[in-house]
Amino acid sequence: MLNKGAKLAENIFDNPDKAGTREGFGKGSVEAGKLDERIVVLTADLAESTYAHHFQKAFPERFVQMGVAEQNLATVAAGMAEYGKIPFFTSFAAFNPGRNWEQIRTTICINNVHAICCGMHAGLLTGPDGATHQVLEDIALMRALPNMIVISPCDAEEARKATLAAAKAGKPVYMRFAREKTPILTTAETPFEIGKAIVMWQAEKPQVAIFTTGPLSYNTLYSAKELEKEGIQVSVTNVHTIKPLDADTILSQAKEAGAVVTYEEHQVHGGLGGAIAELLSKNAPMPMEIMGVQDRYGQSGEAKELVEEYGLGISHIIATVKKVLARKTA
Repeated sequence: MLNKGAKLAENIFDNPDKAGTREGFGKGSVEAGKLDERIVVLTADLAESTYAHHFQKAFPERFVQMGVAEQNLATVAAGMAEYGKIPFFTSFAAFNPGRNWEQIRTTICINNVHAICCGMHAGLLTGPDGATHQVLEDIALMRALPNMIVISPCDAEEARKATLAAAKAGKPVYMRFAREKTPILTTAETPFEIGKAIVMWQAEKPQVAIFTTGPLSYNTLYSAKELEKEGIQVSVTNVHTIKPLDADTILSQAKEAGAVVTYEEHQVHGGLGGAIAELLSKNAPMPMEIMGVQDRYGQSGEAKELVEEYGLGISHIIATVKKVLARKTA
């Protein structure tokens, strides 16, 4: 059942409100800007698409339009951070960090400065824009960088909180945002702390632990509800921070269940599944299935169509839970 301690939205399964996680960034950046005048926002000719235009309207003197120059975007943000500003630099994830990864590595991460990379329109939910813009490798790219925090919010409200938290992190941060409107699972009262996962669904005696990240997390909760009808008990944990990983919560949930499924809108290599597999292989080896994009590029299509095409629909989650449960009991 839904974990009451997580203080989730009451209407999750009954016509939930929807918003894109990029909308949460737009709201959060303005809130953060009101709290700290050191905060600035930079963009690469995509103020409206990244929702940075909200900050631009509120604080025009602290907004910088860099034009289509993502490598310069990162290095200017690094320089501003070195001199005491707190820059959020925004563009599509295909370009930021896709195009400017080396600049992020060299000028931000090596120097360990407090600059926040905001990758918008990430994942399959970018839809009709197709393979070039549906970046599915960004978590792997950023997770590999020393000093880098990596956050993938589950909904717009969590994205707002993540933006506020990133403004206080004091070191490099990557935040991953989607374009498509998806169900809002959390509320203003739902806890959020960088590096602390949230158990959203907790069965009395879970047989499988599901770990999810990003705006498709709704599918895991709906799957948990359907599995419960079949007498299969699971837990669902929202791992919004992929680095640093909440090892204590993940190990606790995994050990209690004895089998694990991870779920993400990212390549199966190097993302949430890879991070949890690394943790479990050292501390608690057990049957595990990694759900994500199976070494493929994206393609043009509606978001719902792509979720099904790439095996990330609710029916696929249910089937994968049953698969790992069969391995556990074999």
